[in-house]
Amino acid sequence: MLQDIKSGQNTQNIQGTMSVKPFAGRVKSVHGQIVEVEFDDNSNLPKLYDILTSPENSKIRLEVYAFPTDQTLNCLSLTKRHLLYRNMPIESTGNPLTIPVGKNILGRVFNIYGEPQDNKGPINDDIRLPIFAKEKGASKIRTQSEIIESGIKVLDFFVPFIKGGKIGFVGGAGVGKTVLMTELIRNITYQHEGVALFAGIGERIREGHELMKALEESKVISRVALLFGQMNENSIIRFRIAWAAATIAEYFRDVDKKDVLLFADNIYRFIQAGSEVSAILGAIPSELGYQATLETEISNFENRLIGTESGSITSCQNIYVPADELTDIAVVAIISHLDGAVILSRAVASKGYYPSVDILLSSASTLNPTVVGDFHYKTATQAIETLHNYQRLARIVAIIGESELSPLDQLIYRRAKKVVNYMTQPFFTTQAQSGKQGVSVPREQTIHDVDIILSGKLDDVVAEELMNIGGLQESGLLGQTTSMNTGINRNQPPTTIQPQANTAATPIPNSPHPNQTSPTTTVQPQANSVKPIPPESSTTQTQTNTAILKPNQTSTLN
Repeated sequence: MLQDIKSGQNTQNIQGTMSVKPFAGRVKSVHGQIVEVEFDDNSNLPKLYDILTSPENSKIRLEVYAFPTDQTLNCLSLTKRHLLYRNMPIESTGNPLTIPVGKNILGRVFNIYGEPQDNKGPINDDIRLPIFAKEKGASKIRTQSEIIESGIKVLDFFVPFIKGGKIGFVGGAGVGKTVLMTELIRNITYQHEGVALFAGIGERIREGHELMKALEESKVISRVALLFGQMNENSIIRFRIAWAAATIAEYFRDVDKKDVLLFADNIYRFIQAGSEVSAILGAIPSELGYQATLETEISNFENRLIGTESGSITSCQNIYVPADELTDIAVVAIISHLDGAVILSRAVASKGYYPSVDILLSSASTLNPTVVGDFHYKTATQAIETLHNYQRLARIVAIIGESELSPLDQLIYRRAKKVVNYMTQPFFTTQAQSGKQGVSVPREQTIHDVDIILSGKLDDVVAEELMNIGGLQESGLLGQTTSMNTGINRNQPPTTIQPQANTAATPIPNSPHPNQTSPTTTVQPQANSVKPIPPESSTTQTQTNTAILKPNQTSTLN
């Protein structure tokens, strides 16, 4: 197939005519989205997944699903039901559903048939590919550990994003998944040399239109193709749109040999559409009402999004959580295929922290020294440990107040609160709504800033001053004597890149912490000397969060 594409030969268009009709039949009955087609001659039967159409109306598209008898076959209808009628003539195209690929689709918005949806004229679809593809052999798969900077502090620090990897934004309705993905598209596409593809799977038309306008304003739409099968479409289209997106990404990777960014919103809707299709076909569901083939369907999709010797596919996926239940089996099945899961919490959002990421539940397999380096790993581990202690201390503070904590616990509590506040950030894509200028912070600067907070150099700064800022240097929270070492080398020992103990910034005058009785440093430890909580509280301390998700686990940062 790829040789035919390289030589300029086109695949058969499903709307084209064929010199020899391999199959001819007529509509016998329509049962919802199941269409029964009867035929007289069974010598040239179509194959499974082949598309049938009608010589009277090229918009008729029926996907062959089963052969219940010798004279009938059942099809899944990708067509609006009012276009069908009994005894309508049906013929085969000889091909499965195909989608246009290539550079002509960049900057365009289209549906699963390749029909433009942006009022910019027809799409040159000289090259079309079937949405079903063969799996890659294990010898052709190539893994990488190159970090992609997003400019979003909480992602770059706690859930690093690597080329060829998979990251998911997990959360219920209205917690900011689409906003976070839109910001990620804007930031990464600016510095990305390859192409980007956005697949809208079962989401709202309004969100797709807003995304298109945001990309146009950012002047990056010329490198992005947008494919939509939204919630007003029938379940068959919503189920197949994910396969179509994977096919386009594979073409750019294997033929054009480019690095591809694939953004999918929403993968849960893909599973939901498959459940609807299963119910239409009368299949017996598994536990909790999902289709019995759930694991197979999500695996077949995710296994196509890999890196090869030709290029890579880096995917970012939104995952809707029904009723905010993170232990939903569909959500767990999707997360099991990801390198990193960013858990968005409604409780965090209600406190005004945006992006509303629950840091303690979010995790990534890429947060290890071999990928991010020793200094990043050490700083992130210390931050996670501090936040676990903060979660425990917050319960005590809510009952008896912060003043009843020991001096060491007060330090830990205040510094953890500063880390939580520092991870908030105004976005470029929400400037009109928030009135705050968006910021993008380099990963190395984020690591250095967190290290400064944990070392105690900002103990005299009120925690609220770290809300919705960029870097500490740009925000004026560091003194002139503080110099930032941005030359972080992942292979260099951490002692060569940590700030010196005597380079602390001069405290801001007349701005002591409300609970700090004296501006002296008698209770401030030296840089990087914060000790873990005594052994009696060790049950609350954890190592790096290596598990993506644990059943019945909850976390809310105050």
